[in-house]
Amino acid sequence: MDLRATVHTMRGAYSIGLLVLSNVFMTLAWYGHLKFREWHWAKQLGLFSVVLISWGIAFFEYCLQVPANRMGHLDHGGPFSLVQLKVIQEVVTLVVFTVFSVIAFRSEPLRWNHALAGFFLVAAVWLVFRK
Repeated sequence: MDLRATVHTMRGAYSIGLLVLSNVFMTLAWYGHLKFREWHWAKQLGLFSVVLISWGIAFFEYCLQVPANRMGHLDHGGPFSLVQLKVIQEVVTLVVFTVFSVIAFRSEPLRWNHALAGFFLVAAVWLVFRK
C-alpha cells in the first residue's frame, strides 16, 4: 500500500473517531439533562438554564463534528462521500446513544424491535457503501 492510500485510510479512521467523540457530547447535550433531577445542584434548574448548559456541551460536539466531516469528505482528501458521511454519523449516533441509555437509563430496557431497527441501520450502511 502506498503512502497516499495510507493517508486516505487514516483520514477515514480519524474522521470516524472524531464522529464518535462528537456524538458523545451530542448525546450528553440532548439527553444528559434528563438525569439532572438526580444531582443536588441541578434539581431546581429551569428550562432556560438547562438549554444553556446543553448548548455549552453541544459546542464541543460542533468542534469535533465539523472537522470530522471536513477531514472525511472526498473534496478534502477523505474517503467518504457526503451520503456516506451522513450514514456513518447516524450509525455512530445510534451506537453511542445505545451505550449511553444502557448506562444512564437502566430503567428503560432495550427491546427486540430496537435491535431490529439497529440492524436495519447497519444494513443502510452496507447499502450506501455498495458500488
